[in-house]
Amino acid sequence: MKQVKYLLFVPLSLVLFIFSCTKPSTTDPTDSSGNWVKRAECDGNARAYAVSFVIGDTAYIATGVDASNIRYQDVWAYDPIKNYWMQKAQFPGVARNSAIAFTVGTNAYIATGYDGVNRLQDNWQYSQTTNKWVQKASLPDPANAPAGTGARYNATGFGIGNYGYLFGGFNGGYTKDIWQYNPATDSWIQQISYGGTKRSGAVAFVYSNKAYIVTGVNNGTAVNDFWVFDPSNATTPWKQLRDISNTSSDSYDDDYTDIVRYNAVGFVINNNNVPKGYITCGQNAGYTKKTWEYDFATDLWTRKTTYERAEREGAIAFAVKGGGYVGLGKNSTYYLDDLDQFFPADTYNAND
Repeated sequence: MKQVKYLLFVPLSLVLFIFSCTKPSTTDPTDSSGNWVKRAECDGNARAYAVSFVIGDTAYIATGVDASNIRYQDVWAYDPIKNYWMQKAQFPGVARNSAIAFTVGTNAYIATGYDGVNRLQDNWQYSQTTNKWVQKASLPDPANAPAGTGARYNATGFGIGNYGYLFGGFNGGYTKDIWQYNPATDSWIQQISYGGTKRSGAVAFVYSNKAYIVTGVNNGTAVNDFWVFDPSNATTPWKQLRDISNTSSDSYDDDYTDIVRYNAVGFVINNNNVPKGYITCGQNAGYTKKTWEYDFATDLWTRKTTYERAEREGAIAFAVKGGGYVGLGKNSTYYLDDLDQFFPADTYNAND
């Protein structure tokens, strides 16, 4: 049974921003470009901290946790052309939330997570061709680390080329290690870490065979450093980008008042035929649904139309058939099953 169809009440949260009198006031997000359009609600139960992945022209969601603390193993496929959901083969691993997922070729992988008692480090492969799951090599423990420290949740997963990657997460403490998974050999190799902040609940944009790691939380504080990972550079794969808060003396970041967050979602789609990254939803001293666009060419952010449904954390997002989608998640005790598509170049319309 679905628990929430529409959210009628949203608790208010107050966020104080301290800035000098020379700073401009924050732009009303409804005056910015972009429009959110409702799509078909997920046929599965409302939930948060599920995973999503895309194989070809089909998006999938799996796992997650609901308001009764029930964790899930069901898998649902979304067809963006016909706008409907279809159930697929059940995930055979232990029911969990806060796992990672990534796609390599026509196969997807779900790894790590939390089962309500234990942090996990197992890894499962889903074949779109056969609609079957097979267990694969678990994420190892880091070198010279205590047994079980590979197990984690709220890590960030992504695929680049022929490999999958896992970054960061919480394993009893916050981490910033990165691991490469090779499906051909069914093995994990630890990669060079970066000089930035440890974190969990981050977002990864994948563009031009690079991963852009942004947002997240470390020891209760939302982080503001931003990094790009280039796996083709074996010696120095990481480069720091501009902070996502107002830390410079220049004017470009004067309006960067609410980009920082954790447990957000992101995707990459075209805006007027130019690929851009988008983040929305998440938490930082309360829930947020402020939406921002990232320009890979300039390393700058632009405010976009606020996500039009309930603010939330632990949502899912995916990009499929050129469209960016956001759905599910939770706001306090309200768990959600909705789905919206974002059109970054369209004019805001409150009626769709």
